[in-house]
Amino acid sequence: MRFTKENRQQVLNDNEGFTATTYYEGANFRESREYTITGGKLVVKASGKTSWSDSRYSDEYVYGPDDEETKRFLRKHKDELDLEG
Repeated sequence: MRFTKENRQQVLNDNEGFTATTYYEGANFRESREYTITGGKLVVKASGKTSWSDSRYSDEYVYGPDDEETKRFLRKHKDELDLEG
């Protein structure tokens, strides 16, 4: 399946409530991300820690079907998502 803008929106609509979590740990950096499909958009909650004194952070991002982050997420999780509609 090609993830055109229309296909991406359809996959987001068909997979309402899908959640995936990723973790990354590198030198002086840790991050966990929770991806949730809600309302036809991809919501990402990122939290982590760096080596700086004020190092903890927590952010939330909302991506629509146009965003490159959405396209990467759908490609990575295509085997777990309902692509048939």
